[in-house]
Amino acid sequence: MVFTRGDWRLIILCVTAAAGAAVTRFAGGGPVLPFVVSGIALAVLASLVGRSVEALGDRLGAGATGVVQSALGNLPELFVVLFALRDGLYGVASASIVGSILANVLLVLGLAFVVGGVRHGPQRFGAESARTNSLLLVLAVFALLVPALTAALHTPAAGHERGLSIVVSVLLLGLFAASLPAAIRRRTATPATTGTPATPGTLAAAGTQGIPGAEAAKPAGTPEVAGEPEAAAPGHQGPRWPLGVALAMLAVTGVGAAFVSEWFVEALQPAMDTLGISQAFAGLVIVAIAGNAVENVVGIQLAARNQADFALSVILQSPLQIALVVAPALVLLSPLVGASFTLVLPPLLIAALVIAVLVTVIVVLDGESTWLEGATLIVLYCVIAAAFWWG
Repeated sequence: MVFTRGDWRLIILCVTAAAGAAVTRFAGGGPVLPFVVSGIALAVLASLVGRSVEALGDRLGAGATGVVQSALGNLPELFVVLFALRDGLYGVASASIVGSILANVLLVLGLAFVVGGVRHGPQRFGAESARTNSLLLVLAVFALLVPALTAALHTPAAGHERGLSIVVSVLLLGLFAASLPAAIRRRTATPATTGTPATPGTLAAAGTQGIPGAEAAKPAGTPEVAGEPEAAAPGHQGPRWPLGVALAMLAVTGVGAAFVSEWFVEALQPAMDTLGISQAFAGLVIVAIAGNAVENVVGIQLAARNQADFALSVILQSPLQIALVVAPALVLLSPLVGASFTLVLPPLLIAALVIAVLVTVIVVLDGESTWLEGATLIVLYCVIAAAFWWG
């Protein structure tokens, strides 16, 4: 049997949600309903895209999973931002990039700390790998902010933000490309005997956001979490999905995500006008959560299962990929939709981004998480989101 019951449930949910989005889009559903339904469809399609990437990564091996995940795991959000740029919603586009990073390092990480802390008390994780991932995120984000700072400080580079954004984007994508050979060669350490616990930081060493990189290091007998691909036991041989099925599913979900993303963006402006939502808030919160949160719920599930190392690595990989791949790709691809996107961000977005990444480093420095730290991160996310409600 190719698909598990969990796979079938997710596929049926995606088909139903996508069909509902199509009906409300073409049959007319008022200014708000198409926006809500297409947002839900986009979220579940993002989850299925992630599942397809994980299945393909399972076939390719643990090291290559991170490469595939980085390239394809953020497709729904990439489509949404490109269509927003095509429609002239530059505020939505800029805020969604920042919002995707904030949603992961504040909201999702905070929820993981709260859930794990309430169920298991203080949780410990590999501080070295956590610091490495968080510091890489800080460096990538600070590189993204250089064009905005040149404009804000009126340096000689001011007025050349588009050219500087292209330079920064090419360099960041080059850094990502330079990391690929090492990422592909990496393998997650497997337990020597049944029941031996995984070594800390093995998922981070695999260089992957998806679960297959974690499965190889997962203790035998670990229960399956609802909505998560079935865990591979240490003796697991071969992929769960055949290569052809994984590629076909990835192609179908990618095309579906493209259509639903366009419907979502078309419904965005009428919904914003009706509900009184600003472009900044829509991009920072709504678009960011619709495109990313479902995929990263697995980080919260891992924290609930007391696998703090895996949870932290899963959660931090997504914003790192956004900074290294998605934002630079948008700068280079925006002319294809008749837009000119730069990395020049409004001052409040810059401040929010700097606060978020620095807080992330501080929180993970001690290698321990508590529910109170998680609650603080969630409150900080809500405060930042509230500041953008008016624009």
